Amino acid sequence: MHKGRLEAFSDGVFAIIITIMVLEFKAPSDPNLSALRPMSGAFLSYVLSFTYVAIYWNNHHHMLQASRRVSGRVLWANMHLLFWLSTVPFVTQWMGATGFAPVPVAAYGVALLMAGCAYYLLAQALLACHEPDGPLAKAIGNDRKGKLSLVIYAIAIGMAFVEDRISGALYGLVAAMWLIPDLRIERELTNGKGPHPGHG
Repeated sequence: MHKGRLEAFSDGVFAIIITIMVLEFKAPSDPNLSALRPMSGAFLSYVLSFTYVAIYWNNHHHMLQASRRVSGRVLWANMHLLFWLSTVPFVTQWMGATGFAPVPVAAYGVALLMAGCAYYLLAQALLACHEPDGPLAKAIGNDRKGKLSLVIYAIAIGMAFVEDRISGALYGLVAAMWLIPDLRIERELTNGKGPHPGHG
């Protein structure tokens, strides 16, 4: 099954998610810089969420570039991932608007946790329709960083009801872990072992 439509649709959803997040900002009517101070929480939430969406787009792109084909299972796994990512604008706005209250901070973590689980399931679905010793399998490996991220998300969700700043720091830690696209996949593509980017 050709992967071109899946990539194009996914790119469109990623773009819409970012657009929705930025549209949540309402410019203050006051022309002074002090008017921006009440928006600092919302801005920090936006920066964190934009970083997460960018990370997912980068790694989603690299993983599909290392894939030669997709299946029906892959299509549904991809939709599952996009669903959870589409909730990010809502929890981002909720968290920022409430001054990082415990429940919204925990809800933000749930969205990230579910998106992380969905990404893992997508990777497994892609691996299922490729050779077990092929470039994609070698690139993904045992995905220690992905599994560690899920554990940190779970801890951050619980910490939201104890100290929200610790939760925020943990969310930032996971984002920092993923800022660079998965170099294993890049190496496979660079070495010419994976499919050419222009092929489906």
